[in-house]
Amino acid sequence: MSARRQGIPLALAITLALVVKVILLTILYKISFSAPLVKKMRMPTANVEQHMLNTPRSPAPERKP
Repeated sequence: MSARRQGIPLALAITLALVVKVILLTILYKISFSAPLVKKMRMPTANVEQHMLNTPRSPAPERKP
């Protein structure tokens, strides 16, 4: 007598689990790494480069009135 398994096949269960995980990770990514909510949160590129690359900041050019 052979025992028949009830329920969904293993391959289908794994595929469904992976699809659900991809959907959840995509949602978390969109929530966590979306654009800044406030425009004031943006930083000048030069400041970010200076901080990340640890290069000395060049003096700002003087403005003449």
